[in-house]
Parts: sequence; structure tokens; C-alpha cells
Amino acid sequence: MCLGIPGQIVNVGEDALQPATVDVCGVQREVNISLICEGETKDLLGKWVLVHVGFAMSIIDEEEAKQTQEALIAMSQLEHEVGDFLGLNQTK
Repeated sequence: MCLGIPGQIVNVGEDALQPATVDVCGVQREVNISLICEGETKDLLGKWVLVHVGFAMSIIDEEEAKQTQEALIAMSQLEHEVGDFLGLNQTK
């Protein structure tokens, strides 16, 4: 089973082809925002998104993000998924 992990966009590039930085439970990683960016990238700052395999798949509201995090914790899946997330973009 694959899960989308909620994270908050904390940094963006000049355009949708540049990666954005997403914070997932205190872990920050770069993700591709080309699937969700419809205007200026700066408009995405602070938005909550569902992240899957390095892509922001959809924009969600903060309440949905919090509920999803709580559900994942309850299922003991968040640690595993965050561990997978830590493995992404280890180019630095």
C-alpha cells in the first residue's frame, strides 16, 4: 500500500520546474511541485500538500493534513513513511 504523506511547503523556487522544500513532521526534503503549481510558486508557501514518491500530488487544507497525520500515527505508519521520505533526495 502506498500512502501520501502530508507536509507543508516552506520554500519554493522561481518556477514550477524547480523543487520546493516540504516539511514533514520536522523533516525537510525537496519535492517536485509541477503537478500542483498553477500560478506563481510563491502562492504555494505555507500550503499543505500530500507527498508521494517525491511529488506533491495535491493541495489539502491544514485540518485534513492534521487528521491524516493523526491517522497515520494511530496506524503506526508515519514512522515508516517518514523513514522512506528521509531516503529521498539524498544528493547533498
